Formats: sequence, C-alpha cells, structure tokens
Amino acid sequence: MTESIIDVSRDFFNEIVKPILEREFPAETAQAAFGVFGYGSEVLRLDDEYSSDHHWGLRINALVPEEICQERCDEIIQVVGANLPATYRGHPLREGYTGIGLAMGSLEAFLRRTIGLNHAPETYAEWLNVPEEEVQHLIGGEVWHDPSGRFSAIRQKFNAYYPEPVWLRRIAHWCRYFSGMGVYAVKRALLRNNELFATIAFARSIRLGVQLAFLLDKQYFPYDKWLLAYFERLPRLAAPLHPIVAEAVHLSTPWERKLELLHQLSDVLDTTMVADGLIAPHPKFAVSPTSGYRLLEHAYAQILQGLPADLIPLVPVWDQIYLEQFHSGYVAGLDLAAWDKLLNLEAAEEMQ
Repeated sequence: MTESIIDVSRDFFNEIVKPILEREFPAETAQAAFGVFGYGSEVLRLDDEYSSDHHWGLRINALVPEEICQERCDEIIQVVGANLPATYRGHPLREGYTGIGLAMGSLEAFLRRTIGLNHAPETYAEWLNVPEEEVQHLIGGEVWHDPSGRFSAIRQKFNAYYPEPVWLRRIAHWCRYFSGMGVYAVKRALLRNNELFATIAFARSIRLGVQLAFLLDKQYFPYDKWLLAYFERLPRLAAPLHPIVAEAVHLSTPWERKLELLHQLSDVLDTTMVADGLIAPHPKFAVSPTSGYRLLEHAYAQILQGLPADLIPLVPVWDQIYLEQFHSGYVAGLDLAAWDKLLNLEAAEEMQ
C-alpha cells in the first residue's frame, strides 16, 4: 500500500474529529490520549492488501480515565458520529475500524488487557508478568494528542526497556527453553524417528532462538506474524542469524541439516553473550550423540546464579493471556452472524 492508514487517520483527527471534541467535550478531551495504537498490522505500518479485509479503515484510538469512560464514552461516540461526513478522502466511515473511525475506551482497561496491570510496572515481578508480545501493542503506532501525559508516560517507560535484572532473567529463561525444550527435544525426536514431535520442537526452537536475539539486541519482540519483519531490522543479530534461520525453516532442508543450523544459531547467541559480558568465556563444548547441543543451558545457569535470590523463582509470562481473557468476553457477547462476518465466513453457495 502506498499510504498508511495512520497518516490518513491523523489528518482525519486533526481536521474533523478534534474540533468536534474540543467544542463539545473540552474537559474530557483534555484528559484523553488520541492516536493509532493497540492491535492490527496498520499500527506497525505493516498493513497490506491482505490485512485490509477486516477491521480496517479510518482509525482513531482514544483512551480516557476509567471513570470518564463509564460516564461519557457512549455519549461522545454518539455526538461525534452525528457530526461526521460519510467519507473522508475516499474512505467510508460506516465500514471501517469502528463504524465512525473513533474507538474510545478506558486507559486502565486497555492496560489490563495488554500488560495485565492498570499502571506501568513498578516491581521486578510486575515487569516479568508482562507478556512481551503485548509491549508493541502499547508502544507501537502514534499518539497525536495527550495533554495529561498519562498514556505517553507509560509508553516512555516501556521505551526505556527492561530494568537490567528483569532483562537478564528473561534471557536466562529463553536460553533454557531454546536449548532444553528446543534443540535438545529436536535431537531426541529425530533419534526416535518421531517427526511429529520433531516438527513441534523445531518450530518452537526457531521461535525461541529468534526471540532470544531480540532480547540480546534489547528490542521487544512482537506478535509472531510480525516477527520476521522485525527480526530483519535487528541492529546486530539480523546479519549473522537471518541466513541461518532462512535455510533452517525452508521445507526442503533435511532434518539433520536443520539440527546443524540450530547448533549454529546456538553458537552465535552464545558468542554474543560472551562478548557482551553476560557470561564468562568458556571452552568449546562437544555435541552429545544423545542429547544434542544443550549449549545455552550453560548460560541459563550462569545468569541465574548471578541474579538476586528473589528473582530466581519468578518465571516470565509469555503469550497473550490477558488479551485472551478480554477476547473471550468480547466474542461471547457478539451476535454469531456478526462474528462470522468479521471472520469472512460465508455460506459456500453464496460464494459460487
């Protein structure tokens, strides 16, 4: 696509929506943050001809304090909707992201369904309970108007990245899972001619290894479908790792070669941790004929043993558990026909 919906939506907000809000709801507008953020490929400027088939169109996200949302959000949506044109620069408002282009919600509720908190993390435990995939939904996109600065301050805190002990604890965990639940598991599956488990373990290995590269480059990894686009932008580790990963995931690459490439991936990650001073230099380790190359579990132990005792038993949260809690309630409250329409599900005879 030649023009991002973010740019069109920004102009739509400044030219059309903001004047209405400041005229009709000046106090509430002064407490709100407006922009494009949250979910969707367009937030990351990765929208294309495929992503525009659902939940796509003029888009303004707005967050206000919870008490204001409960009292005024419905009224604000109604008043704004009644004062809008039918289209803006060729984009129909009645068919887009929300039906009027403006989605309002509670700041606290948005935070709870992304990071599981109603505030920025304040302790190491709270930081470790934030699913990393959700951080891009918090810091991605743009904020155009935030007079109170509440939402912008939370974005700034996340943009400063993890506190170092939290960062190290996450690195240790991903070392453990990449090496122990990934590379080791692939080796055992191949020894047993178990291609089902080998496929599962291999896919998990690639995902965890790439995510570990993000951690070492101090970049938040995104939701899986955007992982490749962001992986290619890593400042240090994209260059040495991308060729390895690209060959490994190719369907024609034989299993034994896939395993060799996982070993190469292990070496690059291990060498990086030594160079960064996260672990001490060590001798070259041999590949076990039965256990494979559990190299990064060496780093896992060494990093853990240098952490504060209260951090060691805390396991980082991953995957979008808070979003799924919200999503279950959202879907349960929809008319089934409306949900099928969002999924582009049509009766087969209607498509012929």
